[in-house]
Amino acid sequence: MEPAQPADRVPADTTPPDGQPPVTEGGRPPAAASAGDPALVEPGPAARVPGAGPAPAAGRAEPDGAAETGEVPAPPPRVDAGKSERSPKDMAISLLVLLIPIALLLAFYRGFLGGDQPVTVDSAPAVESARAANAFPVAVPADLGDGWRTVSANFQTVEGGSTLRLGYLTPEGRGAQLVQSSVPAERLLPTELTDQGQPQGQTDLGGRTWQRYTARGNEQALVLLEPTRTVIVVGDARDNELRHLATSLR
Repeated sequence: MEPAQPADRVPADTTPPDGQPPVTEGGRPPAAASAGDPALVEPGPAARVPGAGPAPAAGRAEPDGAAETGEVPAPPPRVDAGKSERSPKDMAISLLVLLIPIALLLAFYRGFLGGDQPVTVDSAPAVESARAANAFPVAVPADLGDGWRTVSANFQTVEGGSTLRLGYLTPEGRGAQLVQSSVPAERLLPTELTDQGQPQGQTDLGGRTWQRYTARGNEQALVLLEPTRTVIVVGDARDNELRHLATSLR
């Protein structure tokens, strides 16, 4: 008869029963395979936290922090591969489409509406008003010829007298103005010719003696001094055009 064995003594026979893993000394199963050995069984899906959202698809790594927070970031915006910036050629075509109607409108305005032609006025009402006032003898140009156009006409009464102004555009496209006034010459000349107006001598035109004056800028003037009126022909027109206007007065 064998003596009694201690309670913690491991049996010497380590052969496991059928279907059980072998037991080593100390009652522990053998150590797991080394890190270099391939796993015999593919691990199953990781446990998901309730309420954390669906599990990531197979073969797709879950972003950093998604396992901890349960949040899945939104996918990046889709880039339209067919969308590109407009080329310089497209911009030039668009600009051309805008310029063509503008050019057509401008051509119509100039060709059919006379956009380049100066606006002419009828001087008759202003002349009639001056004659009705009877402040001075009123003279008007006669037979100026083709190309002369009346572009302004004004009669007004001011303190010290009345003044009639008629503006013309010469055949060469220059400006000339006919001024007739009962305002004293010592007040009228500085107003019409500015302080730059200086006498330059006399000239006979149509049987009358006119005074030649300088005026503002490149303008020149012819001045006729009479007891009841002062007549001024002034502008940047050529000297022969100013003389023609002065001699045409009737």
